[in-house]
Amino acid sequence: MGNSPGTNERSTHLPPVASASPPAAESGLTARGGGTALNAVSVIRSKRDGGELTDQQIDWVVDGFTRGIVADEQMSALAMAILLRGMTRRETARWTAAMIASGSRMDFTDLPRPTVDKHSTGGVGDKITLPLAPLVAACGAAVPQLSGRGLGHTGGTLDKLESIPGWRADVSVPRMREILADPAIGAVVCAAGAELAPADKRLYALRDVTGTVESIPLIASSIMSKKIAEGTAALVLDVKVGCGAFLKTLDEARELATAMVELGRDAGVRTVALLTAMDTPLGRTAGNALEVAESVEVLAGGGPADVVELTLTLAREMVEQAGLDVDPARVLADGRAMDHWHAMIRAQGGDPAAALPTARHTEIVRAESTGVLTRLDAMGVGLAAWRLGAGRARQGEAVQAGAGVEMHAKPGDTVVAGQPLLTLHTDTPDAFADALRSLAGTVTIETNPDGKPGELILDRIG
Repeated sequence: MGNSPGTNERSTHLPPVASASPPAAESGLTARGGGTALNAVSVIRSKRDGGELTDQQIDWVVDGFTRGIVADEQMSALAMAILLRGMTRRETARWTAAMIASGSRMDFTDLPRPTVDKHSTGGVGDKITLPLAPLVAACGAAVPQLSGRGLGHTGGTLDKLESIPGWRADVSVPRMREILADPAIGAVVCAAGAELAPADKRLYALRDVTGTVESIPLIASSIMSKKIAEGTAALVLDVKVGCGAFLKTLDEARELATAMVELGRDAGVRTVALLTAMDTPLGRTAGNALEVAESVEVLAGGGPADVVELTLTLAREMVEQAGLDVDPARVLADGRAMDHWHAMIRAQGGDPAAALPTARHTEIVRAESTGVLTRLDAMGVGLAAWRLGAGRARQGEAVQAGAGVEMHAKPGDTVVAGQPLLTLHTDTPDAFADALRSLAGTVTIETNPDGKPGELILDRIG
Protein backbone atom coordinates (compact mmCIF):
# COMPACT_ATOMS: atom_id res chain seq x y z
CA MET A 1 0.00 0.00 0.00
CA GLY A 2 1.59 3.23 -1.09
CA ASN A 3 1.52 6.60 0.56
CA SER A 4 -1.00 9.20 -0.49
CA PRO A 5 0.18 12.41 -2.20
CA GLY A 6 1.58 14.85 0.32
CA THR A 7 2.53 12.14 2.82
CA ASN A 8 5.55 12.98 4.95
CA GLU A 9 7.82 9.93 4.97
CA ARG A 10 10.85 9.23 7.14
CA SER A 11 13.19 6.28 7.44
CA THR A 12 14.69 4.71 10.53
CA HIS A 13 16.02 1.56 12.18
CA LEU A 14 14.62 -0.01 15.32
CA PRO A 15 16.18 1.10 18.62
CA PRO A 16 18.25 -1.45 20.56
CA VAL A 17 16.42 -3.93 22.76
CA ALA A 18 15.87 -2.57 26.22
CA SER A 19 17.45 -4.83 28.84
CA ALA A 20 -32.40 -20.89 32.61
CA SER A 21 -33.93 -17.55 33.69
CA PRO A 22 -33.04 -16.68 37.24
CA PRO A 23 -35.65 -15.12 39.53
CA ALA A 24 -35.42 -11.44 40.37
CA ALA A 25 -33.62 -10.54 43.58
CA GLU A 26 -35.67 -9.32 46.50
CA SER A 27 -35.25 -5.70 47.44
CA GLY A 28 -32.74 -4.77 50.10
CA LEU A 29 -29.31 -6.14 50.89
CA THR A 30 -30.62 -9.44 52.21
CA ALA A 31 -33.05 -11.89 50.64
CA ARG A 32 -34.29 -15.39 51.35
CA GLY A 33 -33.42 -18.24 49.00
CA GLY A 34 -33.80 -21.94 49.63
CA GLY A 35 -34.37 -21.26 53.33
CA THR A 36 -31.03 -19.40 53.63
CA ALA A 37 -30.50 -15.67 54.05
CA LEU A 38 -28.81 -14.20 50.99
CA ASN A 39 -26.62 -11.13 51.10
CA ALA A 40 -23.56 -9.97 49.21
CA VAL A 41 -21.14 -10.62 52.06
CA SER A 42 -22.30 -14.20 52.55
CA VAL A 43 -21.94 -14.92 48.82
CA ILE A 44 -18.44 -13.41 48.78
CA ARG A 45 -17.40 -15.42 51.85
CA SER A 46 -18.77 -18.62 50.38
CA LYS A 47 -16.63 -18.34 47.25
CA ARG A 48 -13.66 -16.90 49.14
CA ASP A 49 -13.59 -20.01 51.31
CA GLY A 50 -13.70 -22.34 48.31
CA GLY A 51 -17.41 -23.11 48.34
CA GLU A 52 -19.59 -23.84 45.33
CA LEU A 53 -22.20 -21.13 44.86
CA THR A 54 -25.79 -22.28 44.71
CA ASP A 55 -28.14 -21.35 41.89
CA GLN A 56 -29.99 -19.08 44.31
CA GLN A 57 -26.80 -17.27 45.32
CA ILE A 58 -25.78 -16.71 41.71
CA ASP A 59 -29.22 -15.56 40.62
CA TRP A 60 -29.50 -13.15 43.54
CA VAL A 61 -26.07 -11.58 43.30
CA VAL A 62 -26.15 -11.02 39.52
CA ASP A 63 -29.65 -9.56 39.62
CA GLY A 64 -28.79 -7.47 42.68
CA PHE A 65 -25.69 -6.12 40.96
CA THR A 66 -27.70 -5.25 37.84
CA ARG A 67 -30.21 -3.30 39.93
CA GLY A 68 -27.65 -1.58 42.16
CA ILE A 69 -28.42 -3.56 45.32
CA VAL A 70 -25.00 -5.22 45.26
CA ALA A 71 -22.32 -2.50 45.34
CA ASP A 72 -19.44 -2.32 42.87
CA GLU A 73 -16.87 -3.03 45.57
CA GLN A 74 -18.80 -6.13 46.63
CA MET A 75 -18.98 -7.50 43.08
CA SER A 76 -15.28 -6.69 42.68
CA ALA A 77 -14.51 -8.75 45.76
CA LEU A 78 -16.60 -11.62 44.44
CA ALA A 79 -14.84 -11.45 41.07
CA MET A 80 -11.47 -11.73 42.84
CA ALA A 81 -12.73 -14.70 44.84
CA ILE A 82 -13.88 -16.37 41.60
CA LEU A 83 -10.51 -15.64 39.99
CA LEU A 84 -8.69 -17.32 42.89
CA ARG A 85 -11.13 -20.18 43.59
CA GLY A 86 -12.61 -20.88 40.17
CA MET A 87 -16.07 -22.14 39.26
CA THR A 88 -17.51 -25.53 38.41
CA ARG A 89 -19.20 -26.14 35.08
CA ARG A 90 -22.59 -25.86 36.79
CA GLU A 91 -21.68 -22.56 38.43
CA THR A 92 -20.37 -21.13 35.17
CA ALA A 93 -23.49 -22.19 33.29
CA ARG A 94 -25.75 -20.66 35.92
CA TRP A 95 -23.68 -17.46 36.03
CA THR A 96 -24.00 -17.20 32.24
CA ALA A 97 -27.77 -17.75 32.44
CA ALA A 98 -28.02 -15.01 35.05
CA MET A 99 -26.05 -12.63 32.83
CA ILE A 100 -28.40 -13.38 29.92
CA ALA A 101 -31.48 -12.91 32.13
CA SER A 102 -30.27 -9.44 33.17
CA GLY A 103 -31.40 -8.17 29.76
CA SER A 104 -33.29 -9.17 26.65
CA ARG A 105 -32.67 -12.02 24.22
CA MET A 106 -32.93 -11.74 20.44
CA ASP A 107 -34.76 -14.33 18.36
CA PHE A 108 -34.03 -14.99 14.69
CA THR A 109 -35.64 -18.43 14.45
CA ASP A 110 -38.20 -17.20 11.89
CA LEU A 111 -35.60 -16.01 9.39
CA PRO A 112 -35.67 -17.82 6.02
CA ARG A 113 -31.99 -18.83 6.35
CA PRO A 114 -29.95 -20.45 9.15
CA THR A 115 -28.09 -18.15 11.53
CA VAL A 116 -24.42 -18.57 12.44
CA ASP A 117 -21.91 -16.24 14.06
CA LYS A 118 -18.17 -16.11 14.77
CA HIS A 119 -16.34 -14.72 17.78
CA SER A 120 -12.62 -14.07 18.12
CA THR A 121 -10.88 -13.53 21.44
CA GLY A 122 -8.80 -10.82 19.77
CA GLY A 123 -5.37 -10.37 18.27
CA VAL A 124 -3.15 -8.13 16.17
CA GLY A 125 -4.18 -7.67 12.54
CA ASP A 126 -7.28 -9.81 13.16
CA LYS A 127 -9.46 -8.48 10.37
CA ILE A 128 -11.10 -11.84 9.66
CA THR A 129 -14.68 -10.75 10.38
CA LEU A 130 -14.57 -8.30 7.50
CA PRO A 131 -14.16 -10.82 4.65
CA LEU A 132 -15.74 -13.69 6.60
CA ALA A 133 -19.20 -12.24 7.29
CA PRO A 134 -20.06 -11.45 3.65
CA LEU A 135 -18.49 -14.73 2.49
CA VAL A 136 -20.65 -16.85 4.81
CA ALA A 137 -23.71 -14.75 3.91
CA ALA A 138 -22.99 -15.43 0.24
CA CYS A 139 -22.96 -19.14 1.11
CA GLY A 140 -26.59 -18.86 2.23
CA ALA A 141 -26.42 -18.20 5.98
CA ALA A 142 -27.57 -15.21 8.01
CA VAL A 143 -24.68 -13.73 10.01
CA PRO A 144 -25.69 -11.52 12.97
CA GLN A 145 -22.19 -10.37 13.99
CA LEU A 146 -22.26 -8.26 17.15
CA SER A 147 -18.77 -6.82 17.50
CA GLY A 148 -16.80 -4.48 19.73
CA ARG A 149 -14.20 -1.76 19.69
CA GLY A 150 -10.48 -2.07 20.25
CA LEU A 151 -8.75 -1.57 23.58
CA GLY A 152 -4.98 -1.55 24.00
CA HIS A 153 -2.98 -3.61 21.51
CA THR A 154 -5.94 -5.53 20.00
CA GLY A 155 -7.97 -3.91 17.25
CA GLY A 156 -11.75 -3.58 17.19
CA THR A 157 -13.92 -4.63 14.26
CA LEU A 158 -16.21 -1.62 14.63
CA ASP A 159 -13.25 0.78 14.59
CA LYS A 160 -12.05 -0.77 11.35
CA LEU A 161 -15.43 -0.52 9.63
CA GLU A 162 -16.00 3.03 10.87
CA SER A 163 -13.04 4.09 8.72
CA ILE A 164 -15.35 3.54 5.71
CA PRO A 165 -17.06 6.87 4.94
CA GLY A 166 -20.67 6.87 6.13
CA TRP A 167 -20.66 3.43 7.76
CA ARG A 168 -22.63 3.23 11.03
CA ALA A 169 -22.24 0.67 13.81
CA ASP A 170 -25.66 1.24 15.39
CA VAL A 171 -28.41 -0.84 13.81
CA SER A 172 -31.89 -1.34 15.28
CA VAL A 173 -33.16 -4.88 15.79
CA PRO A 174 -35.94 -4.48 13.16
CA ARG A 175 -33.35 -3.23 10.66
CA MET A 176 -31.06 -6.13 11.55
CA ARG A 177 -33.86 -8.54 10.73
CA GLU A 178 -34.46 -6.88 7.36
CA ILE A 179 -30.78 -7.07 6.42
CA LEU A 180 -30.37 -10.67 7.57
CA ALA A 181 -33.47 -11.79 5.66
CA ASP A 182 -32.36 -10.08 2.44
CA PRO A 183 -30.69 -12.74 0.24
CA ALA A 184 -28.53 -10.06 -1.38
CA ILE A 185 -27.02 -9.03 1.99
CA GLY A 186 -27.48 -11.58 4.79
CA ALA A 187 -24.87 -10.16 7.20
CA VAL A 188 -24.82 -7.42 9.82
CA VAL A 189 -21.74 -6.30 11.74
CA CYS A 190 -22.84 -3.91 14.46
CA ALA A 191 -22.57 -2.85 18.08
CA ALA A 192 -24.40 -4.86 20.71
CA GLY A 193 -27.36 -3.00 22.18
CA ALA A 194 -27.38 -2.01 25.84
CA GLU A 195 -30.25 -4.44 26.43
CA LEU A 196 -28.08 -7.53 25.80
CA ALA A 197 -26.53 -8.91 29.02
CA PRO A 198 -26.20 -5.50 30.74
CA ALA A 199 -24.84 -7.16 33.89
CA ASP A 200 -21.84 -8.36 31.91
CA LYS A 201 -21.03 -4.88 30.64
CA ARG A 202 -21.01 -3.53 34.19
CA LEU A 203 -19.00 -6.46 35.51
CA TYR A 204 -16.40 -6.25 32.75
CA ALA A 205 -15.75 -2.60 33.59
CA LEU A 206 -14.99 -3.66 37.18
CA ARG A 207 -12.81 -6.61 36.16
CA ASP A 208 -10.78 -4.36 33.90
CA VAL A 209 -9.70 -2.15 36.82
CA THR A 210 -9.44 -4.77 39.58
CA GLY A 211 -7.06 -7.31 38.05
CA THR A 212 -9.69 -9.99 37.56
CA VAL A 213 -9.94 -10.11 33.76
CA GLU A 214 -7.97 -13.39 33.64
CA SER A 215 -10.65 -15.58 35.27
CA ILE A 216 -11.51 -18.30 32.73
CA PRO A 217 -15.11 -18.81 34.03
CA LEU A 218 -15.77 -15.07 33.90
CA ILE A 219 -14.23 -14.74 30.42
CA ALA A 220 -16.31 -17.66 29.16
CA SER A 221 -19.54 -16.36 30.66
CA SER A 222 -18.85 -12.82 29.44
CA ILE A 223 -18.40 -13.93 25.83
CA MET A 224 -21.11 -16.56 25.77
CA SER A 225 -23.79 -14.57 27.59
CA LYS A 226 -23.74 -12.01 24.79
CA LYS A 227 -23.49 -14.58 22.00
CA ILE A 228 -26.34 -16.69 23.37
CA ALA A 229 -28.48 -13.58 23.98
CA GLU A 230 -27.75 -12.55 20.39
CA GLY A 231 -29.99 -15.41 19.24
CA THR A 232 -27.72 -17.19 16.77
CA ALA A 233 -28.37 -20.90 16.24
CA ALA A 234 -24.70 -21.78 15.69
CA LEU A 235 -21.38 -20.28 16.73
CA VAL A 236 -17.75 -20.76 15.74
CA LEU A 237 -15.13 -19.50 18.19
CA ASP A 238 -11.64 -18.36 17.19
CA VAL A 239 -9.52 -18.60 20.34
CA LYS A 240 -6.18 -16.89 19.82
CA VAL A 241 -2.99 -18.29 21.39
CA GLY A 242 0.43 -16.63 21.64
CA CYS A 243 2.34 -13.50 22.59
CA GLY A 244 -0.11 -11.18 20.80
CA ALA A 245 -3.19 -12.83 22.32
CA PHE A 246 -4.82 -12.58 25.71
CA LEU A 247 -4.08 -16.29 26.26
CA LYS A 248 -0.41 -17.17 25.97
CA THR A 249 -0.46 -20.98 26.24
CA LEU A 250 -2.31 -23.83 24.55
CA ASP A 251 -3.45 -25.19 27.91
CA GLU A 252 -5.14 -21.89 28.81
CA ALA A 253 -6.71 -21.64 25.37
CA ARG A 254 -8.05 -25.19 25.52
CA GLU A 255 -9.53 -24.54 28.95
CA LEU A 256 -11.35 -21.44 27.75
CA ALA A 257 -12.43 -22.99 24.45
CA THR A 258 -13.81 -26.07 26.21
CA ALA A 259 -15.74 -23.94 28.71
CA MET A 260 -17.29 -21.82 25.95
CA VAL A 261 -18.20 -24.82 23.79
CA GLU A 262 -19.90 -26.44 26.79
CA LEU A 263 -21.82 -23.24 27.60
CA GLY A 264 -22.99 -22.88 24.02
CA ARG A 265 -24.14 -26.47 23.70
CA ASP A 266 -25.84 -26.42 27.10
CA ALA A 267 -27.83 -23.41 25.84
CA GLY A 268 -28.81 -25.17 22.61
CA VAL A 269 -26.34 -23.28 20.37
CA ARG A 270 -24.25 -25.49 18.06
CA THR A 271 -20.73 -24.44 19.04
CA VAL A 272 -17.19 -25.35 18.01
CA ALA A 273 -13.86 -23.63 18.67
CA LEU A 274 -10.61 -23.33 16.75
CA LEU A 275 -7.35 -22.50 18.49
CA THR A 276 -5.28 -20.29 16.19
CA ALA A 277 -1.76 -18.89 16.45
CA MET A 278 -1.16 -15.25 17.41
CA ASP A 279 2.61 -14.99 17.87
CA THR A 280 2.82 -13.16 14.54
CA PRO A 281 0.26 -10.55 13.37
CA LEU A 282 -2.36 -11.75 10.92
CA GLY A 283 -1.81 -10.45 7.43
CA ARG A 284 0.41 -7.50 6.59
CA THR A 285 -1.47 -4.66 8.27
CA ALA A 286 -2.47 -3.65 11.79
CA GLY A 287 -4.69 -0.57 11.86
CA ASN A 288 -8.21 0.42 10.91
CA ALA A 289 -8.38 1.63 7.30
CA LEU A 290 -5.24 -0.39 6.52
CA GLU A 291 -7.03 -3.60 7.51
CA VAL A 292 -10.18 -2.70 5.60
CA ALA A 293 -8.12 -2.30 2.42
CA GLU A 294 -6.46 -5.67 3.02
CA SER A 295 -9.83 -7.32 3.61
CA VAL A 296 -11.09 -6.01 0.29
CA GLU A 297 -8.01 -7.53 -1.34
CA VAL A 298 -9.02 -10.91 0.10
CA LEU A 299 -12.57 -10.55 -1.21
CA ALA A 300 -11.13 -9.65 -4.62
CA GLY A 301 -9.24 -12.95 -4.74
CA GLY A 302 -5.88 -11.78 -3.38
CA GLY A 303 -4.59 -10.83 0.04
CA PRO A 304 -2.08 -12.45 2.41
CA ALA A 305 -2.05 -16.25 2.53
CA ASP A 306 -2.65 -16.47 6.29
CA VAL A 307 -5.72 -14.20 6.16
CA VAL A 308 -7.16 -16.21 3.27
CA GLU A 309 -6.44 -19.51 5.05
CA LEU A 310 -8.11 -18.50 8.31
CA THR A 311 -11.06 -16.87 6.54
CA LEU A 312 -11.77 -20.04 4.54
CA THR A 313 -11.20 -22.35 7.52
CA LEU A 314 -13.66 -20.45 9.69
CA ALA A 315 -16.11 -20.14 6.79
CA ARG A 316 -16.12 -23.93 6.30
CA GLU A 317 -16.82 -24.42 10.01
CA MET A 318 -19.64 -21.86 9.97
CA VAL A 319 -21.23 -23.30 6.84
CA GLU A 320 -21.09 -26.78 8.33
CA GLN A 321 -22.63 -25.64 11.62
CA ALA A 322 -25.37 -23.90 9.64
CA GLY A 323 -26.14 -27.15 7.82
CA LEU A 324 -25.26 -25.82 4.36
CA ASP A 325 -23.54 -27.82 1.62
CA VAL A 326 -21.49 -25.06 -0.02
CA ASP A 327 -17.79 -24.63 -0.76
CA PRO A 328 -16.71 -21.19 0.58
CA ALA A 329 -13.57 -21.22 -1.57
CA ARG A 330 -15.69 -21.36 -4.72
CA VAL A 331 -17.96 -18.57 -3.45
CA LEU A 332 -14.93 -16.40 -2.70
CA ALA A 333 -13.42 -17.09 -6.12
CA ASP A 334 -16.55 -16.34 -8.17
CA GLY A 335 -17.10 -12.87 -6.72
CA ARG A 336 -20.30 -13.48 -4.77
CA ALA A 337 -18.60 -12.65 -1.46
CA MET A 338 -17.51 -9.26 -2.81
CA ASP A 339 -21.08 -8.54 -3.94
CA HIS A 340 -22.32 -9.24 -0.42
CA TRP A 341 -19.57 -7.01 1.03
CA HIS A 342 -20.74 -4.08 -1.09
CA ALA A 343 -24.36 -4.70 -0.12
CA MET A 344 -23.48 -5.14 3.58
CA ILE A 345 -21.55 -1.85 3.71
CA ARG A 346 -24.28 0.07 1.87
CA ALA A 347 -26.97 -1.38 4.18
CA GLN A 348 -25.26 0.36 7.11
CA GLY A 349 -24.82 3.69 5.37
CA GLY A 350 -21.30 3.20 4.05
CA ASP A 351 -19.88 3.82 0.61
CA PRO A 352 -17.80 0.79 -0.42
CA ALA A 353 -16.36 2.72 -3.37
CA ALA A 354 -15.16 5.69 -1.33
CA ALA A 355 -11.45 6.28 -0.74
CA LEU A 356 -10.29 5.15 2.69
CA PRO A 357 -8.56 7.59 5.04
CA THR A 358 -4.75 7.68 4.96
CA ALA A 359 -2.37 8.97 7.61
CA ARG A 360 -0.52 12.24 7.02
CA HIS A 361 2.86 10.96 8.19
CA THR A 362 4.82 7.74 7.70
CA GLU A 363 8.12 6.37 8.90
CA ILE A 364 9.91 3.36 7.44
CA VAL A 365 11.69 0.81 9.64
CA ARG A 366 14.47 -0.93 7.70
CA ALA A 367 16.17 -4.29 8.13
CA GLU A 368 19.47 -4.03 9.96
CA SER A 369 20.93 -7.23 8.47
CA THR A 370 20.51 -9.75 5.65
CA GLY A 371 18.95 -13.14 6.31
CA VAL A 372 15.63 -14.82 7.00
CA LEU A 373 13.03 -13.06 9.12
CA THR A 374 12.24 -15.67 11.78
CA ARG A 375 10.24 -13.59 14.25
CA LEU A 376 7.86 -10.63 14.12
CA ASP A 377 6.38 -10.25 17.58
CA ALA A 378 2.63 -9.65 17.47
CA MET A 379 2.51 -7.83 20.80
CA GLY A 380 5.20 -5.35 19.74
CA VAL A 381 3.40 -4.60 16.47
CA GLY A 382 0.07 -4.26 18.26
CA LEU A 383 1.49 -1.87 20.83
CA ALA A 384 3.12 0.19 18.07
CA ALA A 385 -0.19 0.47 16.19
CA TRP A 386 -1.87 1.54 19.42
CA ARG A 387 0.79 4.18 20.11
CA LEU A 388 0.41 5.49 16.57
CA GLY A 389 -3.29 6.14 17.20
CA ALA A 390 -5.00 3.02 15.84
CA GLY A 391 -6.12 1.95 19.32
CA ARG A 392 -7.23 3.45 22.62
CA ALA A 393 -6.08 3.23 26.23
CA ARG A 394 -9.59 3.46 27.66
CA GLN A 395 -13.15 3.06 26.42
CA GLY A 396 -14.56 6.09 24.65
CA GLU A 397 -11.30 7.51 23.31
CA ALA A 398 -11.12 8.44 19.62
CA VAL A 399 -8.93 6.48 17.21
CA GLN A 400 -7.20 7.52 13.99
CA ALA A 401 -8.68 5.80 10.96
CA GLY A 402 -5.43 5.86 8.97
CA ALA A 403 -2.97 4.98 11.73
CA GLY A 404 -1.24 1.63 12.05
CA VAL A 405 1.62 -0.59 10.95
CA GLU A 406 2.18 -2.02 7.47
CA MET A 407 4.40 -5.13 7.35
CA HIS A 408 6.52 -5.69 4.24
CA ALA A 409 7.91 -9.07 5.36
CA LYS A 410 6.66 -11.92 7.51
CA PRO A 411 8.46 -14.84 9.18
CA GLY A 412 9.98 -17.13 6.56
CA ASP A 413 10.75 -14.28 4.15
CA THR A 414 14.33 -13.48 3.10
CA VAL A 415 15.28 -9.85 3.71
CA VAL A 416 18.25 -7.68 2.74
CA ALA A 417 19.90 -5.12 4.98
CA GLY A 418 18.34 -1.71 4.39
CA GLN A 419 15.11 -2.90 2.84
CA PRO A 420 11.81 -1.72 4.35
CA LEU A 421 10.45 -4.08 7.01
CA LEU A 422 7.63 -1.93 8.40
CA THR A 423 5.92 1.33 7.55
CA LEU A 424 4.42 3.25 10.47
CA HIS A 425 1.36 5.43 9.72
CA THR A 426 0.02 8.24 11.92
CA ASP A 427 -1.45 11.74 11.91
CA THR A 428 0.64 12.64 14.97
CA PRO A 429 4.39 12.38 14.19
CA ASP A 430 5.26 12.79 17.87
CA ALA A 431 3.93 9.24 18.27
CA PHE A 432 6.76 7.70 16.24
CA ALA A 433 9.18 7.65 19.17
CA ASP A 434 6.81 5.66 21.42
CA ALA A 435 5.93 3.32 18.56
CA LEU A 436 9.59 2.60 17.86
CA ARG A 437 10.18 1.85 21.52
CA SER A 438 7.27 -0.63 21.38
CA LEU A 439 8.93 -2.31 18.40
CA ALA A 440 12.32 -2.73 20.08
CA GLY A 441 13.21 -6.42 20.10
CA THR A 442 10.21 -7.52 18.02
CA VAL A 443 12.20 -8.51 14.91
CA THR A 444 14.64 -11.42 14.60
CA ILE A 445 16.67 -11.99 11.43
CA GLU A 446 18.88 -15.12 11.19
CA THR A 447 21.38 -16.20 8.56
CA ASN A 448 20.90 -19.95 9.11
CA PRO A 449 17.50 -20.43 10.71
CA ASP A 450 16.27 -23.74 12.05
CA GLY A 451 12.75 -24.83 11.17
CA LYS A 452 9.99 -22.86 9.50
CA PRO A 453 6.99 -20.77 10.62
CA GLY A 454 4.50 -22.74 12.72
CA GLU A 455 0.97 -23.78 11.82
CA LEU A 456 -1.86 -21.25 11.92
CA ILE A 457 -4.59 -23.69 13.06
CA LEU A 458 -3.44 -25.32 16.31
CA ASP A 459 -6.47 -27.34 17.48
CA ARG A 460 -10.22 -27.82 17.24
CA ILE A 461 -12.55 -28.20 20.23
CA GLY A 462 -16.04 -29.61 19.76
